[in-house]
Amino acid sequence: MDNRIKIIGIGDNGTRDLSPLYLQWIQESDMLVGGERHLSFFTEYSGQRKVLKGGLAAVIEQLDELRHHRKIVVLASGDPLFYGIASYIAKKLGSHAVVIHPHLSSLQLAFARMGDSWQDAAFESVHGRPVKGLAQRIDGKAKIAILTDEENSPAAIARYLLEFEMNEYEGFVAENLGGEQERYGFWTLEEMAQAEFSPLNVVILRRKPDAPEPLRGFGIEDDQFHQRKPEKGLITKKEVRVLSLSELKLKNDSVVWDIGAGSGSVAVECARLAPYGQVFALEKNEGDMANIELNRKKFRTDFTAIHAKAPEGLDALPDPDAVFIGGSGGELRELIRLCCTRLKEEGRIVINAATIETLTASQQALAEEGFAVRILLVQIARSKPILDMTRFEGLNPIYVIVGYRGSEPITGKERNE
Repeated sequence: MDNRIKIIGIGDNGTRDLSPLYLQWIQESDMLVGGERHLSFFTEYSGQRKVLKGGLAAVIEQLDELRHHRKIVVLASGDPLFYGIASYIAKKLGSHAVVIHPHLSSLQLAFARMGDSWQDAAFESVHGRPVKGLAQRIDGKAKIAILTDEENSPAAIARYLLEFEMNEYEGFVAENLGGEQERYGFWTLEEMAQAEFSPLNVVILRRKPDAPEPLRGFGIEDDQFHQRKPEKGLITKKEVRVLSLSELKLKNDSVVWDIGAGSGSVAVECARLAPYGQVFALEKNEGDMANIELNRKKFRTDFTAIHAKAPEGLDALPDPDAVFIGGSGGELRELIRLCCTRLKEEGRIVINAATIETLTASQQALAEEGFAVRILLVQIARSKPILDMTRFEGLNPIYVIVGYRGSEPITGKERNE
């Protein structure tokens, strides 16, 4: 007897698209497992039924024990390996314990109805997941398919995109694909935000042909950010920002604390570099919070801005992979201690200091916490026209202090020396 669990993909039209072989396996099985909607397609099934709800891990363990003496079929929507249950079961039990038979995925059907290719599309899911962070993950992409749920509906997604002024996208919504109530069509975001849709749907976003070129790379020019006026300067200058970002060594999903966020320029760049992570920008000055919010929306970076004077407000945040300190409000020693305590094992702290007093205090505090310290003195001069000639105007020198646990790998050049 084949004791593997058979996982069979099924469409919204139930049994009509299932092959005779799949139907035979289902009828001959001892146990049929799936969601209530899937099981409702098999009213004449005589074996044991099991509805998949909460406590999935315990159910899978039970199925693993039963499969050695009972024939088990699990029903799943579309292609069960695409954001589906099959990958979870295979990972939990091992690929030797399952055999997977996919149906057409909802995305295949949606792109077919739209009449467009999908090998060049990006994929996102907000099904059972927060929509937060979606803006920076999709910004600039030409084609994005999104799996939704009742809370993160097409209308909610459209309202979210409009909040970040992402009007360069048009929406295609495909509902009840393969079923009797199938409906699909293009929508403007404004129309989509006001409409009602079936809970079973797929959203595809497509950039309009005349959309302006999206922002690429990092190192955004200083004058692109909203800043305090008439007094400017509460922004980490581009050259220093680029060096500081490189020292943070962010991953795609890093958790970042930006303390003393000012205009939010570092938080914006961090969110773009870690689109699947979480960025928290703390700023004590209420007047700067408005600029942070404006920059957050302008650059399509859905980070969290917090009005607080650090270390207040840090206790509620997840442990960081990286901490940037651009301002401390006089609590530097305690702030560094807390950051060192909370920082993940491979994490890094980068501090910008404009004075030798802050440099000395930062270096000493990091050393007392057992961190290795490396310091860069950044002296930048920018060209400036004078009549028909060019001169250079120096920016204030900045110390970039980098703290990390242990020692860094030795480079080839250092070995040779």
